[in-house]
Amino acid sequence: MTDGNGFGWKLVVFDCDGTLVDSQHFIVETMTAAFRETGRAAPAPEAIRRVVGLSLEAAIARLLAGGEPAVDHPSVEELAELYRQHFFALRTRPDHTEPLFPGVHEALKALETRDVLLGIATGKARRGLLATLERHGLAQRFVTLQTADLGPGKPHPGMLQRAMAETGVDVGETVLIGDTSFDMEMACNAGVLGLGVSWGYHEVEELTAAGAARVIHSFAELLPALSEIGKERA
Repeated sequence: MTDGNGFGWKLVVFDCDGTLVDSQHFIVETMTAAFRETGRAAPAPEAIRRVVGLSLEAAIARLLAGGEPAVDHPSVEELAELYRQHFFALRTRPDHTEPLFPGVHEALKALETRDVLLGIATGKARRGLLATLERHGLAQRFVTLQTADLGPGKPHPGMLQRAMAETGVDVGETVLIGDTSFDMEMACNAGVLGLGVSWGYHEVEELTAAGAARVIHSFAELLPALSEIGKERA
């Protein structure tokens, strides 16, 4: 597979939480506060981390169901609204931090030098995503931002399909970078390559089982991995 930039890929779409940004502590604190406000026992931190990447409502439904998918639970909307309230309150605290994983800026710059378009597909709402990107000076680097409030969340392929439609890039020239099985399943459902990262919230074995073509262990491995896969598929 070759293209005009000699790289093999024209669009690289990133997940946000667990892939670009280490937001687990903030998400766990926010979800815990929302559950406790309703008088419920908060889910274990590990259970909360495992649903990161899903849309907020889908994540809460799964937590309420004890880890299994659920729909139309009567408390989902209540908890989602409380989560949003706590999210915005906690985000304004002086001690709030959601650090980037090491090597993010360097990896994005390296892709841009290859004339690759950059996108995001995330379970975050657009407002929350924009706040995160602006905090880290990343808002202008991505040409397409796909969030769960624009349509079906992961693992539905809709976010990737919209990203490709907006940029005019074909499935064979698109890759998704993500840290959860939901990301890899979305990539498979959209017919694009899924590349997993090991520093997020699901295990390497889960990523591979969900369809990851490869799993990298640092952002320094991203460009070499994409180059190798591109050559293999040429």
